[in-house]
Amino acid sequence: MKNEVVVTRKGQTTIPAKIRRKYGIEEGTRLEVVETEEGILFKPVKSTIDLAGSGAKYATPEEMKRLLDRLREEDV
Repeated sequence: MKNEVVVTRKGQTTIPAKIRRKYGIEEGTRLEVVETEEGILFKPVKSTIDLAGSGAKYATPEEMKRLLDRLREEDV
């Protein structure tokens, strides 16, 4: 799929609505900008909400809580 957009003098552009819908990009979505050999890649940044439950196959909620508590103690 090819789309053409215009860059404003402030360096801003508009992501076409069809692509925003496809990737769940809405107002306030953070995008990571990555330089690749082919050009520029915009990737939605995962939020904490997006990651909720992602460790379920690795540990129970209780085990995960203990691990997080231990990591927090190490950070102090």
